[in-house]
Amino acid sequence: MDKPFASGLMWFRRDLRLTDNAALYHALKGCKSVQAVFVFDREILDLLPRQDRRVEFIRESLVALDAQWRALAGQAGAGLLVQHAVASQAVPALAAQLGVQAVFANHDYEPQAIARDAQVRGALANLGIAFHTAKDQVIFERDEVLTQAERPYTVFTPYKNAWLKKLNAFYLKPYPVEEYKAAIAERPQALRQSVPTLADLGFEISNLAQLKIPTGTEGAQVLFNDFLKRIDHYQDTRNFPAIKGPSYLSVHLRFGTVSIRQLAAAAYQRMHEPSPGIGAGASTWLSELIWRDFYFQVLHHFPHAARSAFKPEYDAITWEHGKHANALFAAWCEGRTGYPLVDAAMAQINQTGYMHNRLRMVVASFLIKDLGIDWRWGERYFAQKLNDFDLSANNGGWQWAASSGCDAQPYFRIFNPVTQSEKFDAEGQFIRRYLPQLAALPNATLHQPWNAKPMDLLAAGVALGKDYPLPLVAHDEAREKTLARYAVVKKKPD
Repeated sequence: MDKPFASGLMWFRRDLRLTDNAALYHALKGCKSVQAVFVFDREILDLLPRQDRRVEFIRESLVALDAQWRALAGQAGAGLLVQHAVASQAVPALAAQLGVQAVFANHDYEPQAIARDAQVRGALANLGIAFHTAKDQVIFERDEVLTQAERPYTVFTPYKNAWLKKLNAFYLKPYPVEEYKAAIAERPQALRQSVPTLADLGFEISNLAQLKIPTGTEGAQVLFNDFLKRIDHYQDTRNFPAIKGPSYLSVHLRFGTVSIRQLAAAAYQRMHEPSPGIGAGASTWLSELIWRDFYFQVLHHFPHAARSAFKPEYDAITWEHGKHANALFAAWCEGRTGYPLVDAAMAQINQTGYMHNRLRMVVASFLIKDLGIDWRWGERYFAQKLNDFDLSANNGGWQWAASSGCDAQPYFRIFNPVTQSEKFDAEGQFIRRYLPQLAALPNATLHQPWNAKPMDLLAAGVALGKDYPLPLVAHDEAREKTLARYAVVKKKPD
């Protein structure tokens, strides 16, 4: 069968894998000859600190992808074209240099990426080069799951039900990339360079290796295979940060070193196992993947939510401000709130770039509803720190905690950081790991050391205000302030 294009360029972005890659499949199937590029985009990288685990994760995953690309091609002259430039300029320039007829990429849904792609599309059009994009990082996107009135969903449960009703084998089928590998071309001699080092990019080595965070598609598969052994218990273990409950695949989903179709298909198959008691864990986990699609479609239909409250009336709330707010925020960022579970969670994100999902809700609620700080401050901090940062999910999660978003918790539901600690880290294993200065405190007082007996503090070697801070606020008093603060948008419940 004749192919429509003599040559094409595959532009990798947040899809760093060869297997089951939609755009790559279309490129190889539609072109007689295909080159591949990844651009370390200066418009993004120049804003980052010089030590960033995400840049290192991408770089290590690209080294593996480059080797896999050559192996798939079966020729030493093949390989990725990796550039450090402004992507919106570099991609059209490279396409022109290579003389390709089409550029292929997967959809990106964030406002900055949409603007970038519009620039690229225009520049390519001026050159007479086609730009083809495909759905790859979600199961359903944009307008694929709508209400009967053809409107986007803003409540999760009916969205989930419609999502599951629409799902069938077609949407979970992997793209057979390997069947078309003969189209992979050798690189021009002048462009045969290895993947740049971190130093080449102006970055320093982070603690990614010490944290043993696996990179690339092989790393993703190791994590996924391990999780499949535990998936049946996911619903029972996922809320306890000291237990190995989550899949830990979020960073791989973020950068596309694993296919969402592979994950969803495995979960869907497991939840329909005929054996009694099997499938509940997989069903719960699939719901988490559906939340991910949900937040992507929210961002698509309601782009204002990226900058302001999804429910505009919540922007009328008066948050703490000035030096006092800055001091409170700094204490939260640095894990100095005086609430052990909150401080341990902040130590986790600061040291590792990861935070357990239950704890993301706890620390967000504490910042917003105990300290009275604008949710956008916390959203930005997570964006800087999280290895798996994804605008749609991060924004959705923070707006959920602030009660200003889609299907958010009611404003009068405020997590108590002590009861959350006692319920989800009852033995204090997580707290002791990240706050070793409190390790010798008995469980009964570990969750609220300000109520510890002087003898217990002395025996544990803890001097409050010195070894560990006193609480920034009293939760009960903070709760009353929050109810008053939110009164501008809702009446207090009866």
